[in-house]
Amino acid sequence: MKNIISRFLTNNEGVTAIEYGLIAGVVAIAIATAAGSVGTNLSNLFDSIAGIISSSTPAKSS
Repeated sequence: MKNIISRFLTNNEGVTAIEYGLIAGVVAIAIATAAGSVGTNLSNLFDSIAGIISSSTPAKSS
């Protein structure tokens, strides 16, 4: 029993897997945050362009 507990405490494979999982989680959060920011900036840019185009186009009379 002492040998089993000793092997369990010195085994580093589980720790490495947990570290990789945490790194993957942090990277996923960073990507999601960046994508949200880029999406908002693009939306604002397209709204601005649409406003410029609509204000410079003469209105059609019926």
